[in-house]
Amino acid sequence: MARSALTREDVLDTAARLVVQHGPQHLTMRKLAAELGTAVTSIYWHVGNRESLLDALVERTVREMGALTPRGRTPVERVVSVARALRRELRARPHLIAMVHERGLTERMFLPAQRALVHEVHAAGLRGARAAQAVRAVQFQVVGHVLVERNRERSPVQSPAESDLWSAGRAETLWSSDHTEHDPALARALARPADPERLFVLSVRALAGALLEGAGSGGGSPADRAEQ
Repeated sequence: MARSALTREDVLDTAARLVVQHGPQHLTMRKLAAELGTAVTSIYWHVGNRESLLDALVERTVREMGALTPRGRTPVERVVSVARALRRELRARPHLIAMVHERGLTERMFLPAQRALVHEVHAAGLRGARAAQAVRAVQFQVVGHVLVERNRERSPVQSPAESDLWSAGRAETLWSSDHTEHDPALARALARPADPERLFVLSVRALAGALLEGAGSGGGSPADRAEQ
């Protein structure tokens, strides 16, 4: 890239890519300049020092996390779409999200998603404390699921693995040892690798369905309505 064509957004784009790939601890001004094919002084001119650069990346991440557009015909479908988009964004940039958290901006980062969820639970008829609980329940479900996914991905190789524990021979032992109902189809399913995306959608859809059930018939309990 020619130095004369360099812009602040070019610097931020490349810096974000390096952080996503290697983590913020490996982001140096010299490495960034080499990636951009320019001098370190040019980087300083566009974004300031390294701390200013990291601050700018955090602010941009917070802004980008706000671009969540609900999709679907029903409130449950639209809540699920917001949850899926939020999970996707959190999964795509773990290092940048960690930087946001370290700078105390996590709540502001989640605000756009919360507002989108508020709109959907209001559309479903929820108000007051019941609406707030629904919004937080979905948000916590998303964050918890992402943390579990990352923990499973970073955990050491398991021996025996889940597939081994539910293999045909071991499953037969389980049925007889604790008097569990014989269910070969369940054993075969548990022996296969989990599908995180499918499990996520299943859990959020069930959660949203339960939270919004009967929401249009009065907007909650008397206590809920008293807090509106």
